[in-house]
Amino acid sequence: MPGEFKFTFGPWNIHEGADPFGPPVRKSLLFADKLGLYKKLGFDGVQFHDDDAVPELNDLSAAQITEQAEAVRKQLKDHGLVAEFVAPRLWEDPRTIDGAYTSNDPECREYARRRSRQAIDIARTLDTKLIVLWLAREGTYLREAKDSKVAVERLVEAINDMLEYDSEIRIAIEPKPNEPMDQAYIPTTGHALALGMLTVDSSRVGVNIESAHALLAGLDPSDEMGFALAHGKLWSVHLNDQNGLKFDEDRSFGAVDLRRALNQVRILDVHGYGTKGEMVGLDVKALRTQKDEDATRHLSNSRTMFLRLLEISRDLDGARLELLRASRDYEELDLYIMQSLIGE
Repeated sequence: MPGEFKFTFGPWNIHEGADPFGPPVRKSLLFADKLGLYKKLGFDGVQFHDDDAVPELNDLSAAQITEQAEAVRKQLKDHGLVAEFVAPRLWEDPRTIDGAYTSNDPECREYARRRSRQAIDIARTLDTKLIVLWLAREGTYLREAKDSKVAVERLVEAINDMLEYDSEIRIAIEPKPNEPMDQAYIPTTGHALALGMLTVDSSRVGVNIESAHALLAGLDPSDEMGFALAHGKLWSVHLNDQNGLKFDEDRSFGAVDLRRALNQVRILDVHGYGTKGEMVGLDVKALRTQKDEDATRHLSNSRTMFLRLLEISRDLDGARLELLRASRDYEELDLYIMQSLIGE
């Protein structure tokens, strides 16, 4: 069954261009103004951090959080959009400097759990059952700072707390090998799925695979996706591109390696991604040099490239592919793929 594709991005993907070495270079847009751009750009859903939906939620009561989330739900409905997921933002608070769930400080760990439960409350209000966990600071700058076995056990405890708080949510872990931490505890898809197996309900723990994160781990994104698909655990994707093993660049999808992008599109399509409601997230950033008036082109460009690569993938001759595989004529297969990409 071929895939079915609806596209999402997060409000953070329309941004001011600040980086660790310089200030903002573009004007800010209000959240409501960003929502007005989604359909125009061809997108159907919104990815949320908890505080994208409810800013400054640490200072709000439960009733205030619900009230603000309900207002966002109405805005989504007015624009014909849905929430794809909600992710607790656990890496920007002083209490998570030593990690959130794996902090050596029990009070900081409790803060992370409480914040995660609040994210679930927001997700309920926004009518999504998917929670994405990017374990940003769950690692170390030096290995002696934490006990890795204890750290894994603390991650399991935190996920169990979320699963038991709401019996309907599903949790998609987003692995990444480094940045902001020097070394992360859950660097790959395999680590994420193995972590899920230790929880009280592994059937509700899957993955969100980001292209750049796989590349930072020295892995091929389509292979990571195939591994998750084989387990029935690929519940979201963050497609983008990456220039080598450096910081997370979030380049437009296909901007660096079209063949690598083709293989990601193909693995999703051939194995029916999206037919159970999964969405294609494009986690891409505008180049810092981009002017204000065109600072959403990275989003529409990424969607355009996905759909064009989907056409190329579906135009490939399946019988010819199987013949070349069976005869082990991989040089001819190599040429066939390259010619397809350049339109010959």
